[in-house]
Amino acid sequence: MVRIRLAKVGKPKKKKYHFRIVAIDSKKPRDGRYLEELGYYDPSKELLSLKKERIDYWMSKGAVPSDTVKRLIERLITETKELTENRHEST
Repeated sequence: MVRIRLAKVGKPKKKKYHFRIVAIDSKKPRDGRYLEELGYYDPSKELLSLKKERIDYWMSKGAVPSDTVKRLIERLITETKELTENRHEST
């Protein structure tokens, strides 16, 4: 089974971790070899980048997002809707 989850990268001595959002076999370790990188998340800078069309592709193939990734996707969708609504209100 394929999962969409976070893979930790960064500097362990300084506790400056950031994460890749990846499609990975569920039996592989957290930081193991992944099938495809689908995005990036840096909690210290509040940066979030997702390849939405690739996430949709993997989910259509049966991939299951982790709880954290599911929350990040929902957060990005909510922020996008708010930006769209603000643009329509200002014109």
